[in-house]
Amino acid sequence: MKIAFIGGGNMATALIAGLAGQLANAADLHVVDPNADALERLAQQYGVSTASGIGEQVAGADVVVLAVKPQQMREVAASLAPQLRGQLLLSIAAGIRIADLSRWLGGYGAIARSMPNTPALIGMGITGMVAQAGVSEAQREAADQVMRAVGKTVWLDDETKIDPVTAVSGSGPAYVFFFLEAMQQAAVEMGLSAEQGRELALATFTGAAQLAAQSQDPVEVLRQRVTSKGGTTYAAITSMEASGVKQAIVEAMKAAAARGRELGDELGKD
Repeated sequence: MKIAFIGGGNMATALIAGLAGQLANAADLHVVDPNADALERLAQQYGVSTASGIGEQVAGADVVVLAVKPQQMREVAASLAPQLRGQLLLSIAAGIRIADLSRWLGGYGAIARSMPNTPALIGMGITGMVAQAGVSEAQREAADQVMRAVGKTVWLDDETKIDPVTAVSGSGPAYVFFFLEAMQQAAVEMGLSAEQGRELALATFTGAAQLAAQSQDPVEVLRQRVTSKGGTTYAAITSMEASGVKQAIVEAMKAAAARGRELGDELGKD
């Protein structure tokens, strides 16, 4: 599979690291980016071909991964349009709707949209994906293979569900880091060292997540098992419930989804 990346930032680098020598040979990976330092780093580290502008190697790709900032997408689309030959376009740009990208490309019909998250940087990401009707089954499978190079994939039947995916998993790592910050702060305030607080918080979060992933029971049941009435965990959960922590998290994620919809409206305006 020949894959061209428009943009050589962190997420593109993560995908290249997962793909090189696995799904594709390094010689079949091409990166376009105006940043010469980024191109040199990628060429040296992974052996990919590079260019500062969109050219013939993009035209010959089976998949073109659009990994640029959302605000740059319209300009990129104008440069990309002359090189399109029916290849799959796989966008990982937040907020850019398929209909808008297709319109900027003169009605192009082979576009898939994805929302990965930052754990992709260590091969543990999860990506929400959706494809327009013009994407063939082979192209859909190719898109899935590309994103599975850095983690799991979840396919959606409606593009409007990308905004909830953004709220849950796209922005989700930040919620985890935020909670870890609080755990570490509490540890220090109760007399533990910063190093001890970090080690305890990280191991607890990682272990609990793995336990939930490997268990057949709902997370609610797992929580109840460690929340004996009158015990220490009960005191903590009761305090959080009194402060409305769960509902605050739910409302925060709804706010993230709403902002995703707003970004789509703003970025897609003519």
